[in-house]
Amino acid sequence: MSHSRFNYNPVDTSSIRIALVGASYNPELADALVGTTCEALALKGVIADNVEVVRVPGSFEVPVVASEMANSGVFHAVIALGVVVAGDTSHHEQIGLTTAQALSNISITSRTPVINGILVVNNVDQANERVTGSQSRGQEFADAALHMATLNMNWTRS
Repeated sequence: MSHSRFNYNPVDTSSIRIALVGASYNPELADALVGTTCEALALKGVIADNVEVVRVPGSFEVPVVASEMANSGVFHAVIALGVVVAGDTSHHEQIGLTTAQALSNISITSRTPVINGILVVNNVDQANERVTGSQSRGQEFADAALHMATLNMNWTRS
């Protein structure tokens, strides 16, 4: 994963509605990822009442709820979160690939931006680094959602 990040310009967040779907598997990591992403949204001025958080069992289940939320017409963007840590098999790769494809399809078919915040890592150290460490991705996922929501609002709701 790249260590460089895009610098986003400030956006007007006063009316942006965000759906956040978070996996619960690997609970300590998953809870922290949901927390840092919600904190980042709040720091950017998103009103707490405009963020709906739904938790699901695991990352594989995230696209089902993300699809419903994206297609509801209620939200300007959806953030899909999960932490998948490699085990003794390639199951983590399968989860990463299938959820990435599903989330991309949902975004295109619903015309609602879906941010893929499902982290697929090789070990717990990598997960910790990307959830709460120097590569913490919550801020990045929040920024991407806000910018894509703004674009969506400008293109489809003018």
